[in-house]
Amino acid sequence: MSDTPVIKSMRIVPVAGYDSMLLNIGGAHNCYFTRILVILTDSAGNCGVGETPCHASTLQLLEQFRPLIMGSSLMRANTTLSQLFASDARQQQTLHTNDIHIPQMNPEKFYNAAAAIEAALLDLQGKFLDLPVAELLASGKQRERIPVLGYLFYVADRKRTNMDYRSGDNEADGWFRQRHQPAMDNAAVVRLAEAAVEQYGFRDFKLKGGVLHGEQEVETVEALLARFPQSRVTVDPNASWSLDEAIRFGKQLAGKVPYLEDPCGAEQGYSGRETLAEFRRATGVPVATNMIANDWRQLQHALQLNAIDIPLADPHFWTMRNANVVAQLCNEWGLTTGCHSNNHFDVSLAMVAHLGAAAPGDRQTAFDTHWIWQDGQQLSHQPPQIRDGYLELPPGPGLGIELNMERVEQAHALYNALPDKNRNDALGMQFLIDNWRFDAKRPALVR
Repeated sequence: MSDTPVIKSMRIVPVAGYDSMLLNIGGAHNCYFTRILVILTDSAGNCGVGETPCHASTLQLLEQFRPLIMGSSLMRANTTLSQLFASDARQQQTLHTNDIHIPQMNPEKFYNAAAAIEAALLDLQGKFLDLPVAELLASGKQRERIPVLGYLFYVADRKRTNMDYRSGDNEADGWFRQRHQPAMDNAAVVRLAEAAVEQYGFRDFKLKGGVLHGEQEVETVEALLARFPQSRVTVDPNASWSLDEAIRFGKQLAGKVPYLEDPCGAEQGYSGRETLAEFRRATGVPVATNMIANDWRQLQHALQLNAIDIPLADPHFWTMRNANVVAQLCNEWGLTTGCHSNNHFDVSLAMVAHLGAAAPGDRQTAFDTHWIWQDGQQLSHQPPQIRDGYLELPPGPGLGIELNMERVEQAHALYNALPDKNRNDALGMQFLIDNWRFDAKRPALVR
């Protein structure tokens, strides 16, 4: 193993891109979104990259981990990663806050940092061994493409703000222009879906709820089903519905939707796992989650209570290898594999493609991806492609992508120019509702 490459450099690059005024329970997406790239170079001259959400605490952790990564043997990456997981950083906590957008030093941020490092190491290993990353995950490559869904949002009117949202005027007709326009009623959301189908061929849709009254969001789901009767359509209210509301809406949608994602959450002294278990028993509607089963301990409790059917194991919050283990458990235990998403560049898109390609079995729901809202802002020379509703596995070893360093530097410069580098979805909401504040139990526009 003397000729095994070692890690010679580690570059941590915060980057920024542009977003539309997408509404969610946390408010309105800012006109900018931020991510972190971890770029590793080994002694063989290869470059590996990983991407993860950007928080001040995640950047701090990555710098803290630098001495463990530098000089480490590429083929002993398991040992290197084990050292990260054995560090005290995994358990560091900060005081509780009700503001969901304040970066905190907590296990989530640790996993974000570890995920970026792991992806970059896997990318390097794949290039060294001339294998795709999917082959390096425990179950190995199972398929060449994975189903992905059209992730739909209610879109607020950017013209009601003084923020730097893009107009879409210079974009091509169809989806690329439509994604910048207001979409606050059923007809407008259906138009978004039609444009997304024309561009990407989607067969499945998810509506981001937690914005309007539940009755209105259910009506939007039914409007989408009426327009696309052969499609699988669902909604994610981010636990903004009460248990009683969730049961009522769940019974209304039973037999029409493949699942509901986090329809309710903690209330009246009961945990989200307990209320979701009650929801399943009352409605028979399968449950997906990325809120109450985001680590092994949470997953254990959720399964003991029969609270969920689809753990959405995002590789940025689990790491790719751990998310692959979740997929294996789903296959063995009769659950369904899925994947959560938030705003991301194409490095993350490649990570998700390889994760899905390695998921064993055929119980796989269409994966989430925000990429359609960022398409055209790629940081690689040739990003993965979505065709006919499927995300195609990039060809070539490792993650199968090559960074476009000119684009990376531009995205880094944009990040450095931002006055506020932390996510703050409350900012845009102040233009819609005076003194708006986040409330986990109320949809964003219900005040």
